[in-house]
Amino acid sequence: MDELTPLQIKELKDALRALRRELAAIEDGLEEGTRPVEPDSAIGRISRMDAMQVQQLAQASRRSARRRLQQVAGAMQRLEEGTYGECADCADDIGYPRLRARPEAPFCLDCQTRREVKS
Repeated sequence: MDELTPLQIKELKDALRALRRELAAIEDGLEEGTRPVEPDSAIGRISRMDAMQVQQLAQASRRSARRRLQQVAGAMQRLEEGTYGECADCADDIGYPRLRARPEAPFCLDCQTRREVKS
């Protein structure tokens, strides 16, 4: 596979920066929804259960955003080290199309597929 061109690297670096801003905004926006649901006599039992489900969804979404933020930080580090675009498992090129779709991806498609099959 071909190495990334300087123009592709610039485009992907810009995409990583934009993704970092987007994920940070999502994480911040979900902060209020992750607060504990207070027992309140004014709220009915069903409404409280709904509020708890919304809270759990917000917590899961926030964890997902944090995980992706960590992946973005790792990708930015690899950019600085000159290893961005190289699979962390097999050291083959990840490929521009995959990085355009998921610029924080640390693994090529084959290695990512193997990891998902094992899970």
